[in-house]
Amino acid sequence: MTTSRDTVYPLAFPKGVKYLCELCQKPATKICERCRVTYYCDNEHQHTDWYGIHEKICQSLIPLRIPLPFLPSEEERKKRDDDLRIKKLQLIEYTRSISQRYLFEGDYQRAIPGAMTSLKFVIELFGIKSVDLVPSYLILGEASQGLGNLSQAQEYLSQAEWTVIKSSDCPLPILSKLYRNIAMLQIAKGDFDQALRNLANDIYYASEEFGTENFQVSGGYFLIANIFFRQGKMDIADSLYRQVVNMWHSHLTQVVEKKTEISELDTILGKKDDDDRDSESLDTERSNELASEAEAKKVLYSIYEIRRNESTLDDAELTKIEHCLSMVHFLSKEYDKVRNYSDLLESKSDLNDAIRANLTRINNFINMKL
Repeated sequence: MTTSRDTVYPLAFPKGVKYLCELCQKPATKICERCRVTYYCDNEHQHTDWYGIHEKICQSLIPLRIPLPFLPSEEERKKRDDDLRIKKLQLIEYTRSISQRYLFEGDYQRAIPGAMTSLKFVIELFGIKSVDLVPSYLILGEASQGLGNLSQAQEYLSQAEWTVIKSSDCPLPILSKLYRNIAMLQIAKGDFDQALRNLANDIYYASEEFGTENFQVSGGYFLIANIFFRQGKMDIADSLYRQVVNMWHSHLTQVVEKKTEISELDTILGKKDDDDRDSESLDTERSNELASEAEAKKVLYSIYEIRRNESTLDDAELTKIEHCLSMVHFLSKEYDKVRNYSDLLESKSDLNDAIRANLTRINNFINMKL
């Protein structure tokens, strides 16, 4: 619903001042009533931005976009500039993590506004040639691909690739993700041979940065497994899927054990837990956790479905995947699903002691919190 407070008139702007739409950069006719520093060309783009990212960062944008008062002291100006820089860096990481989570959840349209916001602040801080632009380009490219716009996805990937080529020192995680996203587009186009070459590069750079068994390497293996699965090369696909599950199982087990170490005394003393975090703050750490959890669900449920449809069931592998799913739902605080998987696992007579002990820790933690 349009109101007089959210409507702006370009002819009434001061001379030389132009307010542009947050999403498309067309002349603005609307303004956010809450922050009054964000503009849109129409209701549709305002609605898209609100549900994509703006509702989470609305108030955080005010100090970054209002005119700055004059400060006589150079020391005061430097402190203010440093504070604003830190806030912008936090906003870049936060908006990207939100968008990345939407990608893993398959909500491609909703992923775009956060990536666009991060892109703007990177340009403000580092300029239009910075390699720091690449993660935002990659999110936009993957979202475009998910929406079926392969030509737009190619354009974003070309921008990312060109930026990396012109950079003298590109971080390894960015190189890894670039090759992975290029491979994803090639898979969508059916160019599996070239995709496999790029995924090999993805795995190489991710392994150099994180280690060969780290879960952050697993995305490349998962995509390679999918290619071989589509080609009917089941022995290779099976081995790679098993490796992906092992990586996630190791990672999730470590995270869950760390989380469940909180003692009853900590709770009595009021030690702050994830549930108590300020929902209005830019909690980048939790946002990154949610993105990781979304990735785990996407990958593990995909492999779980494949395993369950095999003619010969591998009970040990199914058990490990079900344990992974119980842990990731625990981390997401989806406790009903945790109990469903716990009941399923505990009904198995051959369940190993390590998994049984882990489930006990999880259920004890849940009972303590509820």
